[in-house]
Amino acid sequence: MLFGKRKIWNGLAAVLAACLFTSVSAAAQGGDLVDMVQDTGSEASVKSYLTGEDISEEIGRRRPIAVMLGNSSDGCPQSGISNAGVIYEAPVEGDITRLMAVFEDYGSLEKIGSVRSCRDYYLFYANEFDAIYCHYGQAVYALQYFDQNLIDHLDGITMEGTAYYRSSDRKAPHNAYTGYSWIQKGIEQKGFSQEYREGYTGHYRFAPEGTETVLAEGTAANIVRLDNFTVNHPWFEYDPETKEYKRFQYGEAQIDEANSQQLTCDNIILQYSSYQPYDENGYLNIDTSSGGKGKYITRGKAIDITWEKDTQWGITRYYDQNHNEIQLNTGKTWVEIIKNDRIDSVTYQ
Repeated sequence: MLFGKRKIWNGLAAVLAACLFTSVSAAAQGGDLVDMVQDTGSEASVKSYLTGEDISEEIGRRRPIAVMLGNSSDGCPQSGISNAGVIYEAPVEGDITRLMAVFEDYGSLEKIGSVRSCRDYYLFYANEFDAIYCHYGQAVYALQYFDQNLIDHLDGITMEGTAYYRSSDRKAPHNAYTGYSWIQKGIEQKGFSQEYREGYTGHYRFAPEGTETVLAEGTAANIVRLDNFTVNHPWFEYDPETKEYKRFQYGEAQIDEANSQQLTCDNIILQYSSYQPYDENGYLNIDTSSGGKGKYITRGKAIDITWEKDTQWGITRYYDQNHNEIQLNTGKTWVEIIKNDRIDSVTYQ
């Protein structure tokens, strides 16, 4: 059952919202989104924790999944990725990047992937969304967290044939996939809750309904080139007509193989992070909790930000230069983890 203990409370919230609801902007300004439910006359809707958009309660209050996706040239294009509300890109060994796509709206997806292995820093990013983490194996440095059951996860090494399957159109390791029915089988086998943890009120703060964040004092960022990633050389181009950024890498548009659509987003967060190598094999120990600097990019502009975190397993908060928490525009967000010694390789036009 999707809504266990909180079903009664959500029902009461929906009734209250139907009687008193006039605006959701208070929630979008940083209020408690979890209880802000609007009755649309046919199906209750809530504000998505991932995108800030109105979405059905069934989807918006179902615990999300965070799927590790290969991003080497052999692993592209990915399938199902355009349904993700939030995508993280971070470096791994060999200067390639790996993506973590956070999904709440994946019920129609039969193919998500290709699914690749875990790096420990992604666990902390996934936990910020209370997501069930989906991966196919892991670097040894993540094992301690799995052994202590610190995060709910579905591992393809032990769950192939249950939560994952192999396709015939690519060679291993680039042919491991999952999908909605596979994920559900895995969750049922593990007995994971599909409700958000008690007290969870979302990660981001979004612009009040009917407004947008325009960064009037920001610098131009119509094209953002991430040449700090020296293999895929990704970049984003702003489209003023749609108010979205289009994503490119490997010299061409990055698309979703499932629908041939180019990936887009409304917000880009650059999170500058210190790191050190774990060993001679190139595995990275990326700092996810000490805080640092970065950029927030939206609507063709960029501003300097700082990021902070109270605890290792807590939620990262992003602040402008006046230490006000930034308000994202509703829509999809890419979070780019930039190594501190590669900041100067990011350029803006």
